[in-house]
Amino acid sequence: MEKLVQLTMSGVANGAIFALVALGFVLIYKSSDVINFAQGELLLIGAYLTYMTVEQIGLWWPAGVVVAVLLAAVVGVLIETLVLRPLIGEPAISVIMVTIGLSSLLRAIVGAIWGVTPRPAPQFLPRDTMTIFGASVGVDKIWAIFLALVLFALLTLFFRFSREGIAMRAVADDQQAALSMGISVKRVWAVAWAIAAVTAAVGGILLMSIFGGVSGSIARVGLLVFPVVILGGLDSIPGAIIGGLIIGLLQSYAGGYLPPDLGMGEVVPFIILLLILLVRPYGLFGQRFIERV
Repeated sequence: MEKLVQLTMSGVANGAIFALVALGFVLIYKSSDVINFAQGELLLIGAYLTYMTVEQIGLWWPAGVVVAVLLAAVVGVLIETLVLRPLIGEPAISVIMVTIGLSSLLRAIVGAIWGVTPRPAPQFLPRDTMTIFGASVGVDKIWAIFLALVLFALLTLFFRFSREGIAMRAVADDQQAALSMGISVKRVWAVAWAIAAVTAAVGGILLMSIFGGVSGSIARVGLLVFPVVILGGLDSIPGAIIGGLIIGLLQSYAGGYLPPDLGMGEVVPFIILLLILLVRPYGLFGQRFIERV
């Protein structure tokens, strides 16, 4: 029972972070039909920007985190404006290849600025433990879940009640209709990339605090975005959240209960990816498009 509780809390915490990163992926896809293979590098940038503002510049850590998140949003807008916007009207495969190249470029820039050696990171989350159903659970996992839920709630309010959020929903539903109503699609794309960078940065900051350090390995978490969004549905925001929790739990259970030599904790998400593509390629909550020819 104790092991089950520990694995469940770890899986939910990881799943909440996966869902944050996947949420940004889905927002970009819904607003601009771009599949962003550089989402993992946005995680990395958020973590290293926080390391820079807190450890290198010496800002008080709440201020450092805020500045790092704002800088990550600026990076997202610059990527959309300078790299993706000129590709409007180009074939989808061209845009995909550009995002793949962008991921390598961003990783190289991070390596050139901060190097490739892992660095100790400031601990924002408490390192204490608490007992739940007889199991010792890290308080940092509880805080990660709580902070992810707060961000999900804020984004939900943003999409429902803010002018920009409503415009994003309109563009995601029908770009031509949104244009006819005077909505700036280009501005919506920029906002989508900014939010995607912010959610990825928050995920990177949480991972950095949980792992106790920052390194290029954080970007590998971005690979798990693809099983999450394919499982939940490329165009479904609730699917990103639920898919993140499912993948997080399955990864935790597989790593905890199966022989560690097999490394199934890393493999299971991609097994799920293959299965969902074979059985339900549009995901659990994605829209099923039927084309007549």
